[in-house]
Amino acid sequence: MASEGIRFVNHYAGSTVCAPSRGSLMTGKHSGHLYNRGNKGIKGKGDFPMIKEEVTVPEVLKKAGYVTGMFGKWGLGYAGSEGDPNNQGFDEFYGYLSQALAHNYYPYYLWHNSDSVVLEQNAGFAQGQYAPELIHHEAMRFLEANKDTTFFLYYPSIIPHAELFAPEKYLAKHRGKYLPEKEYKGVDDGKKYRMGPYGSQKDSHAAFAAMINLLDDQVGEIVEKVKELGLADNTIIIFTSDNGAHVEGGADPKYFNSTGGLRGIKRDLYEGGVRVPMIVKWPGKIKAGRESEHISAFWDVLPTLAEIVNVAAPDSIDGISFLPELLGQEQQKHSHLYWGFYERGGRQAVRKGKWKAVRYKVAYDYERTPVELYNLEEDPAETHNVAEQYPELAAEMLTLIKDSHRPSENFVFEVKKKSLK
Repeated sequence: MASEGIRFVNHYAGSTVCAPSRGSLMTGKHSGHLYNRGNKGIKGKGDFPMIKEEVTVPEVLKKAGYVTGMFGKWGLGYAGSEGDPNNQGFDEFYGYLSQALAHNYYPYYLWHNSDSVVLEQNAGFAQGQYAPELIHHEAMRFLEANKDTTFFLYYPSIIPHAELFAPEKYLAKHRGKYLPEKEYKGVDDGKKYRMGPYGSQKDSHAAFAAMINLLDDQVGEIVEKVKELGLADNTIIIFTSDNGAHVEGGADPKYFNSTGGLRGIKRDLYEGGVRVPMIVKWPGKIKAGRESEHISAFWDVLPTLAEIVNVAAPDSIDGISFLPELLGQEQQKHSHLYWGFYERGGRQAVRKGKWKAVRYKVAYDYERTPVELYNLEEDPAETHNVAEQYPELAAEMLTLIKDSHRPSENFVFEVKKKSLK
């Protein structure tokens, strides 16, 4: 895809964890304005739901007559809630509603719209139906079924997060190649089995590689299907990630250099937690093999797609269309990008041009918690805090952080009684 399209090297996820990141993608808002700002649930029901007032990507595209389908992990509302994907613009949904249950790759059931689909071959301890393959099959079916109309396919794959399980035909190709292996001991029985905790894996490195292998094959099958259907020249395909590398379930980002030398991982607001790959392929529109330095984020996707289909984007969003950048035209720039993370004492960050400001433990003293300041052009790994060298700039960035954060009654910066590392 990169060789045939454009690769963005300054692209950012909506958040450093999945639910708010995907919420940002869907609504065009950053986490200072977003309704769903964290991974949060409602006991006995499910994930904290979006509200009907939010305007989502599929709702925007439906105004232009698009059929909309989602296949994968949702995490923005339980069945029947305002956040149910069928209530947020999707004509068809197949996959996981719950983020926690999406941790497990041989679940007891998946959802198809409002109906739960029992996977009988996974009963008890059986591993007969691998959810990522079932989801992929349904996504491919959606493409085939809608080849004669305009469609939007949202495919939030669960690979490779976070249970490191892969079909044996993939695992066998990688077993023994990534030594020394890392063994992970998880939950293999009891009340919590397949309810969120990850299963054990003695070949974590091989399993991770196998899952990436499978993901690569699935992306390739989508690209080839679009070609086979004769739709390639009129279809835009975007590939990206909803947060940085993680260490859950036995994952080992240090071994694979998953962050590419950037500081931090998932749940950090340093670059390794939020800067992610983005590749865009659009034959005939995007010049092949380009690399873009344009600074963009998940909240730019909604206005970009709206501009492509010639429909007005909502007024109250933070995103800027990057369609001009795709087409090699003059591109509007962001004044700054903002992130807030509400767990682990509270974390905030802002990027303005080459400068990045980060502050942690903001819940302990929101007004006076200082910022760390980094020059990303000279120090992309954020190893040298230069806040003392540029006090005026540090103060300006702190003001930007505070101005970008609109308080939420549902998401407040979390204070821990014990000191945080």
